[in-house]
Amino acid sequence: MGRGKKYRQAVAKMERRPYALEEAIGLVQGAAYAKFDETVEVAMRLGVNPRHADQMVRGTVVLPHGTGKSRRVLVVAEGTAQRAAEDAGADIVLSAEDATAKIAGGWLDFEAMVATPDMMRQLSKVGKILGPRGLMPNPKSGTVTQDVATAVRDIKAGRVEFRVDKTAIIHAPVGKVSFSSEKLVENARSLLDAVQKAKPATAKGRYFHAVHLCSTMGPGVELDLLSLDLK
Repeated sequence: MGRGKKYRQAVAKMERRPYALEEAIGLVQGAAYAKFDETVEVAMRLGVNPRHADQMVRGTVVLPHGTGKSRRVLVVAEGTAQRAAEDAGADIVLSAEDATAKIAGGWLDFEAMVATPDMMRQLSKVGKILGPRGLMPNPKSGTVTQDVATAVRDIKAGRVEFRVDKTAIIHAPVGKVSFSSEKLVENARSLLDAVQKAKPATAKGRYFHAVHLCSTMGPGVELDLLSLDLK
């Protein structure tokens, strides 16, 4: 299926070459044409083999200026942790038994889940539902923790979880087109720095092979890896 007229017009504004981050963000903002506030996303192709467990790349980063979207957070906990989660701004707080029953019945009205470690045995019963959707709590992403309050606040503040897919690519949002270019630059740099720090010790050779920036509906803009000091 061919691209629409507005997309082709956006592509026409760009040269086929890598751009410095600041310039790329200006192009992405200038090329956005949707009637809604498009999300700006970074896509990175890494020099790792995700089929090897010791080359998986995953982690989290709290973007300094948030993502522009408030995520609906479910906390699965009991006792005092439930009150702490509510005070921190959790949208839904349930026991493991109630959460498991609701999820098994098809309920998925949340965008992130936090759980205390003692809840995970029960939640494993719905792991096949949560896992493929990226909703299963995990200690590596900071969503399995006794400190549920901090986890909730971080997610609400704009914590982004990144994970390499089977094609060695990471996709992650860094804000909205309506953000100032300065805020998008700082968010993007924070994400890239976090992915750089998550480089597996077993990954050899070049780590970043290509990085592109785009809006929800707009064309991708290739970033200049040398100007970003990405290797």
